[in-house]
Amino acid sequence: MSITPIREKWKGTMTERERFNNQMNYKSFDRSFNMEFGYWDENYKTWKCFLDNGITSEWQANQFFNFDRIDGVWEKVEIHPGFQEKIISETDTHYIMQNSEGLIGELSKTGGESIPRFERSSIQTPDDWKRVKELYFDINHPDRKVDIAALKAIHGDDATRDYPLGIYCGSMIGKIRNLLTFEGLCYAVYDYPDMVEDMVETHCQLVENCLDQVLPYFQFDYASGWEDICFKNGPIVSPDFFKNVIMPRLKRIGDKLKAAGIKIWYTDCDGDVRPLLPYMMEAGINCLFPFEVNGCSHPAELMAEYKGELRIMGGIDKIQLKAGKDEIKAYLKSVEKLVADGGYIPFCDHRCPPDVSEENYFYYLDLKERMFGIK
Repeated sequence: MSITPIREKWKGTMTERERFNNQMNYKSFDRSFNMEFGYWDENYKTWKCFLDNGITSEWQANQFFNFDRIDGVWEKVEIHPGFQEKIISETDTHYIMQNSEGLIGELSKTGGESIPRFERSSIQTPDDWKRVKELYFDINHPDRKVDIAALKAIHGDDATRDYPLGIYCGSMIGKIRNLLTFEGLCYAVYDYPDMVEDMVETHCQLVENCLDQVLPYFQFDYASGWEDICFKNGPIVSPDFFKNVIMPRLKRIGDKLKAAGIKIWYTDCDGDVRPLLPYMMEAGINCLFPFEVNGCSHPAELMAEYKGELRIMGGIDKIQLKAGKDEIKAYLKSVEKLVADGGYIPFCDHRCPPDVSEENYFYYLDLKERMFGIK
């Protein structure tokens, strides 16, 4: 499907790759990198601009709004091939289902944005994990062999690529939270600590296996990860557990990235990451994404605390996008110096929700360009 942009691309004197690398490494840049972190599924069903133009995905929306291109390589570094997704039973209002991570949960039939209520994990004991590990975490599975030629065909040569390209470094504990459920992980770190550590080690080895295959063939501009283990009251694992079990594995990954010349490593973690941030930074993670303001802090607070060391991507309060034009303007003014100083790329602090009006969103995009584009 060919996408006709609804907006002009921001003017610039650098390539998108040059801009991203300079901005994120505190060097001079022509204007801010222009990106967003997508939208709820409901936005595609309710926003007139999407409906009228057949926009149904983040990939299409990025072209529609003419954002700067940022891309990544995501290989199979987690569960694969995964459990069979199936409906186990149903009532008049709900399905009882098994998802690809082996969780048994209840999903509403009413539609809309509904998060399943998971009741049981397929991993209850170390024996369960042993079985699941053999079936779904085989490091020698043929699908875990990276097709370098195919990636080269997509992304071309480093010398000619004009957009930033990243390598996905998986999840050391966030995906384990998914496998065990929130409650299951909370119990397992005390009841079966050796099992949990083996799960972490397994995930680390899968990432290392992928990096060893791809790093010799690409000069990546950043690395990414996913550790959704925090909420507004802090992390769901203790800082000591993170320091003693997670950080050593992150360091192993970080050493490989550093040796390959990758200077930016972000992890996607919602909520209040501050209790874990020193250990993330020690391991090599130096960028937070998408930095939820109401679950953590204003980005200026952490940028000041870790001056010149920490980067943030995101951090534009979605609540203010909903509130109105004055509130949007005031919030963008509050990050104006952060953008100018570098190390910070502004965008909505998670996927933009449907209660943000199209009028407010277009005002936000216009104002962002006036403030952070080329004057």
